Amino acid sequence: MRYYIISGESSGDLHGSNLVKGLRKVDTSAQFRAWGGEHLQSVGVEPVKHIRDLAFMGFVEVLANLRTILRNIDFCKKDIESFHPDVLILIDYPGFNMRIARWAKEKGIKVVYYIAPQVWAWKQKRALELGKITDLIITILPFEKDFFARFGISVHYVGHPLLDAMENYSHISSDPNQVAILPGSRKMEIKNMLPVMLETAARFPELNFVIAASPSVEESFYKKYMGNSSVPLVFGKTYSVLAQSKAALVTSGTATLETALLSVPQAVCYRGNAISYLLVKQMIKVKFISLVNLILDRHLVNEFIQHDLNADALSKELTSLLYDKNRIQELNSGYLELHEKLGGKGASDRTAELIFTHFS
Repeated sequence: MRYYIISGESSGDLHGSNLVKGLRKVDTSAQFRAWGGEHLQSVGVEPVKHIRDLAFMGFVEVLANLRTILRNIDFCKKDIESFHPDVLILIDYPGFNMRIARWAKEKGIKVVYYIAPQVWAWKQKRALELGKITDLIITILPFEKDFFARFGISVHYVGHPLLDAMENYSHISSDPNQVAILPGSRKMEIKNMLPVMLETAARFPELNFVIAASPSVEESFYKKYMGNSSVPLVFGKTYSVLAQSKAALVTSGTATLETALLSVPQAVCYRGNAISYLLVKQMIKVKFISLVNLILDRHLVNEFIQHDLNADALSKELTSLLYDKNRIQELNSGYLELHEKLGGKGASDRTAELIFTHFS
């Protein structure tokens, strides 16, 4: 079959690449066209559009780049039609992919939503629309099946694909003096998070800090926000950097879950555009921003949001993460619980089998 995949962010690119490997196992004649990045390239699928040109986040940022986004949507529709896919696979990236799903459904194209939009966090009634504009919804978080059931929508829970992606990194020995800095994969996140993370790092001259940098962002962009800092940038090796670290300062997103699955104590950070933050705060329907706390449905990792994200608060938290044995034990216990909630390995292969069986 012919598969058209749209992933607009780093995590979606990763999960898309593992899905491609799974689909090739069950469909020996599989052909692919995709939007993505380095991970999809690594499995032989050259992106039509690269994620570095797609990651716009927040109301203000989206408005500022609206013309580019609309051009991308128009190009995407034409490209899908010229490829004639048997199945359109949308991976997360809801602002863009929901628009494409509506259009594709009208055109009679079969639509799979893999890693369903987090409609449980805000705009919960969009779950109803999602059920109407897709043929198959695949979820990766354990509480999502019950959430969609409240709207009469049947979804398939496959477990979290990160358990497969990180399988080879769980046994790497950590450096007792290394701390990871994960400032995000979007330029706006790096601009907002990296300076305060480096200000915190400067207060711990006895430690070795390492920035886990996204390969989709050029080095010169990082350098703009590093001042005189000599903290090294390591591109495309986030899991290795985390696995070798004793603690981490992490931008909210998939990275918080990745850090937890590698059993690294973490401080969750987030600061956005002031207007975007105020608007989101009014609409948000959940108690936490980190996936770790959301999945556990309780507070485990500390979240430093907007004005609470400062070097004083992060320094105090980092000291606790490194030297408070009770705090470290509490995190380790919570991380074990998280592993159990996410189920076993094999999510990417289960997803591939589900898609191929459903549409062949």
